[in-house]
Amino acid sequence: MKFFDLVSLIIYNINRRKGRVALTAIGVVIGTAAVVVLVSLAVGLQKNATNQLYGINDLSSIEVYQGYTSTAMKGGGGGVTISSSGSGGGGGGDGIVYLTPKAIQDISAIPNVKSVIAEDYIQTETDIVFGKLHAYGNIIGVDTSNLADMGVEMSQGDSTLAHGTVIIGSWIPKQFYDPKARPDDPPVTPPDLVGQKIKITLTKYMQDGTTTKKTLQYTVVGMIKETRNQYDSTIYMSMSDVTAINEWSRGTRINRNKEGYSMLQVKATDANSVLDIADAINAMGFQANTAQSVVQSVNSFFLVLQVIFGGVGAIALLVAAIGIANTMTMAILERTKEIGLMKAIGAKNKDIMSIFLGEAAGIGFIGGLGGVILGWGGSALLNVIALSYFASQASSNGGTVPSMATSTPFWLPIFALGFATVVGLLSGLFPAVRAATLVPVTALKYE
Repeated sequence: MKFFDLVSLIIYNINRRKGRVALTAIGVVIGTAAVVVLVSLAVGLQKNATNQLYGINDLSSIEVYQGYTSTAMKGGGGGVTISSSGSGGGGGGDGIVYLTPKAIQDISAIPNVKSVIAEDYIQTETDIVFGKLHAYGNIIGVDTSNLADMGVEMSQGDSTLAHGTVIIGSWIPKQFYDPKARPDDPPVTPPDLVGQKIKITLTKYMQDGTTTKKTLQYTVVGMIKETRNQYDSTIYMSMSDVTAINEWSRGTRINRNKEGYSMLQVKATDANSVLDIADAINAMGFQANTAQSVVQSVNSFFLVLQVIFGGVGAIALLVAAIGIANTMTMAILERTKEIGLMKAIGAKNKDIMSIFLGEAAGIGFIGGLGGVILGWGGSALLNVIALSYFASQASSNGGTVPSMATSTPFWLPIFALGFATVVGLLSGLFPAVRAATLVPVTALKYE
C-alpha cells in the first residue's frame, strides 16, 4: 500500500467516527494541557528564582576566605596534631591557611582567572561623619586603584581610588542620621556626598579600659550604581589606608606574608569556568564561595520539579491511552468483516497493522494538538492572574513583583505534541496486532 493511500484511508476512518474520536481525544487534550501548564509553571518559577540570583551577586565572581587544615585527635594522651597544607603557601603552624601574596600568585595562575583583588576590613570601631550627620557602613580596603576591576559600575563620579579618597555604595547616603534630632523632626534628606569630604572617627580600646580616638578625613570621589548586594552598603578605600588604620588600632605592623588578607575577590573570564576555578581554590586549602554554585543547586531543584510536574500530567495521558486502546479495540470488533475483505483482496498484515496504528497515532496527534493550544493559553492566563495577585500583594505589603509566574519554552509544545502522538501509537499497538493477525475466512464469517 502506498504511503499517501495509507494516509488518506486513516483520515477517512477517523472522520467517519468523529464523535467517538472526539471523546477519546478529550482525554489526550487534558493530559497534554496538564503537562504543558505544569512544566511551564516549573520553568517560570526557575527563571524567576535565577533572575533574582543574578541580581544578588556577579556570577563570574568568587569570594575566597582563609582555610583551615585538618586536625587529627589522638587517643590516650589527648594530644592534637595539626597538619599544615595548602599549595598557596599560606599554611601556618596554627592550622590556618592564610591569604598571603604567595596565595594570590598561585590563584592568579589558575586557568581562566581574570583578576585577583585582595580585601581587608577595618578592625576597630568607626563613625562616619558629614557635618552634623552620622552614619554607619562597612569600610573595606581593596588592593586595586580602580573599582572597575571588580566589575562595578558608577552612578556618579570616578571609580579610581587613591590615598585619602573613598568610593561609597548607593545606600550610604540613606544611612545618615542626626543624633540630636527630635522625635517630631522630619527625616534626614540623604546628602549628596560625591565631591564632598567626610570624616571617619576611629576608636581604639586600650588594655586599661581607656579609649583613644582618631579622626581622618577622606574625599568621596564616586558612588557605585545600585546593585542590591554588598556593594550598596560599603565604603571602599585604598588598601594602604586600611592597613595604616589597622596598624594604628593594633599598635603593631602587619606582615601580609604571615597574616595575609581577610578576603580575596577572584574574577573569572566567564561564568562557565567559575565552578572549576572554585574547585581548584578549595583544593589549595582555602574556602571559595560563589553564587554560581547556588544557581546550580537551584537549577537542579527545579529540574526535579519539572520532572515531577510533568509526571503528574503524564498520568492523565496514561488514562487517555487506555481510552485510545479501548476505542481501537471496539473499532476492530466493528470492522472485522472489513478487515477480512481487505485481506481477501490482497492486503498484507503490515498494511492492516499500519492502518490501525496510524488511526491511534492520529487520535493522539489530534488530542496533543488541542492540548498544546489549551495548555499554552492556560499557561498565559495563569501568568496574568498570578502576576496581578503578586502585584496587589506587593502594593499592600511591600516587596518586589516576580517577573513571571509561568514560562513556556519553545521545546515544550513540540515535545508535548510528539509525546501525545507516541502515546496514541503505543496505545494502538495491541489492537493493531490483533487486527493484523485475524484469519480472513474467520473475519468474513464474523457477525
